[in-house]
Amino acid sequence: MAILKALENIFDPKSVAIVGASEEKGTVGFGLASNLAKESKKRNIYFVNPFDKKIFGEQTYNKLTDIKEKIDLVIIAVPAKIVLQIIKDCIAKKVRGVIIVSSGFGELGEEGKKRENEIVKLLQTAKIPLVGPNCLGILNSKTGLNASFAPISPLKGNIAFLSQSGALLNSLMDAMNAQGIGFSKLVSYGNEADLNLSDFLLYLKDDKDTKVICLYVEAIKDGRKFMEIAKEVTAKKPIIVIKSGRSSAGQKAAATHTGSIAGDYQIYEAAFKQSGVILVETLEDLFDSAKALLMQPRCQNGIGIVTNGGGAGVLAVDYCDLEKITLPDIAEKDIDKIDKRGILGAVAIKRNPLDLIGDALPNRYNVGIDAFLSQEKINGLIIIETTQIMTEPLENAKIIIEMKKKYPKKPIVCCFLGGELVRDAIKLLESNNIPNYSDLRRAVRSIKNLIKNEHE
Repeated sequence: MAILKALENIFDPKSVAIVGASEEKGTVGFGLASNLAKESKKRNIYFVNPFDKKIFGEQTYNKLTDIKEKIDLVIIAVPAKIVLQIIKDCIAKKVRGVIIVSSGFGELGEEGKKRENEIVKLLQTAKIPLVGPNCLGILNSKTGLNASFAPISPLKGNIAFLSQSGALLNSLMDAMNAQGIGFSKLVSYGNEADLNLSDFLLYLKDDKDTKVICLYVEAIKDGRKFMEIAKEVTAKKPIIVIKSGRSSAGQKAAATHTGSIAGDYQIYEAAFKQSGVILVETLEDLFDSAKALLMQPRCQNGIGIVTNGGGAGVLAVDYCDLEKITLPDIAEKDIDKIDKRGILGAVAIKRNPLDLIGDALPNRYNVGIDAFLSQEKINGLIIIETTQIMTEPLENAKIIIEMKKKYPKKPIVCCFLGGELVRDAIKLLESNNIPNYSDLRRAVRSIKNLIKNEHE
């Protein structure tokens, strides 16, 4: 519980001091200072730099102990060799949390590790939690806190992203902003010298702003602790992870990046599965799956496919087979029970996948979707639309939205293929929490990660 309280002070500090703040563009100190300067109306911000009298028009301090007021969070962005003295000042000030963004510690080998251990020992004795070192910082979109040198701030949303790589966090935040997908909290935790991945997961378990948790992991320091906490968390909300270091070359690269020993990928794979953690292979999959999990309920295996393009349907079946997704057989007589008016009369073969044929109008989509979702053995649905001259994307989207209301416990994932002609329909779908993917493989992988495994 002490860790959770400490993290509350880090994620929502009333006062923040930046040691190494700067107005020199292109520096880490500039990034930190410019981000936090925007928040001076929300919390007290202090700049520490003995070489500048003012930064962004605000008074600077020669050292941390010159600040008379209490400090909740200190962010350190100075060369590694002088960080120890700053830590001693933090202890003297009785601050409530520290983020060290500086590199030059455990990731550099024995000398850096010795420096890192000395700092951690002092902070742990003083009961001051540490994020980092060698990290980007943290962001809390609810409170507007950007305690990082990220070049942008995230949109508000319900996805948390914990990353061992700050550079990845930056790039993916930018990509998600472009898609209109927001975050609750983002953490670049770097070397995990003190606070580690499991601590952040435990905090997010009861964070009401977080619905889905995404992870980029190079290595996990305490595997047993991680598995215990991950099981607790996944009982309440999903965790999706992308793990680097699959190859021996990747493991060596991880060791030089954050000082991590990546370990055998198959061991991680088994541990994630036992903990209920969803493992994905690409960054695209990570956030595709997060979008699906944010918008749709989870389900058991047994998926239906409804399409107006036979070729697209066949591709989807192939992808489902690769992902071990079960496509239950649906009897024609069961479809006909819903299709009492014979709307599907032009459909020669009524089965799973259901090909509505290229001239399908919205009424055919309506009956086909209803027929499939009404089947007990169908636990979720992939709906594919190929754009043809008679296709009505916007009307089809409206039908899908109504069907989702009728069958709220069954997930729907869409793949409206096209560009300008389907743009408004996709916007309508996603504004009603129905995810759409521009590629069939992406749609299939996303619904796969809505399917619970045997450990859940």
